[in-house]
Amino acid sequence: MSFDREVDARGLNCPLPILRAKKALAELQSGQVLKVMSSDPGSQRDFQAFARQTGHELLRIDAADREWSFYLKRR
Repeated sequence: MSFDREVDARGLNCPLPILRAKKALAELQSGQVLKVMSSDPGSQRDFQAFARQTGHELLRIDAADREWSFYLKRR
């Protein structure tokens, strides 16, 4: 999946991956896609809630070897 910006939040625990994503999304234009990489097991639940609460679209979640990639489309 193509994306406009990438944030590496691996090794960080909640709420830092969400905070880094929030900051990066604020710098994107509407419709652009952010990829966030995380190793926090709770990040799946956190990013789903974040998308619901903020109106950004969670396009996709990829999982491999205890790491997750989240693709968020800025509203």
